[in-house]
Amino acid sequence: MLRDPSLIPLSHQHQHALSICVRLERALQAGAADLVAWQLEVHQHYANEVQFHFAAEEKILFPAARRFPELVALLQELSGEHQRLREHFVHAEQGTMNQGELETLVKLLSEHIRKEERQLLEAMQKRMRPEELKSLGDELASALEDAVQVCRLGTKPALTKTGDS
Repeated sequence: MLRDPSLIPLSHQHQHALSICVRLERALQAGAADLVAWQLEVHQHYANEVQFHFAAEEKILFPAARRFPELVALLQELSGEHQRLREHFVHAEQGTMNQGELETLVKLLSEHIRKEERQLLEAMQKRMRPEELKSLGDELASALEDAVQVCRLGTKPALTKTGDS
């Protein structure tokens, strides 16, 4: 399903996170992952974008979706995944992740994003009127502005042995 323009900023952030997942997965599979550098990059991505993304979803998107009883179970699942992902991001910040934990993070984050895209956002687009989606998109854009500001200031990405950064 074509993404409604109001939800595109969320989808773009999903693409950013999936890009990191793909790069990290490839580095791990090749045995070329500098675990320290990758943990730094994962933490930086969380600090610069994901924390704002999760907050916008939890404060704006999820409450809007709760209006639809058939989405409540999915929202509970997604909220639980946010909590587990936050725990992984804390471990990345602390630099305590091993290769297996990074693999788990990649798998959980990738599956989580695909679930939001394929199930939640598509279901909301089918159930909400265009003016409701527009209003939701305006609220999300405002909430995501902090992440946009951080990105404008720029941060230097972590370097990897594979030169992916």
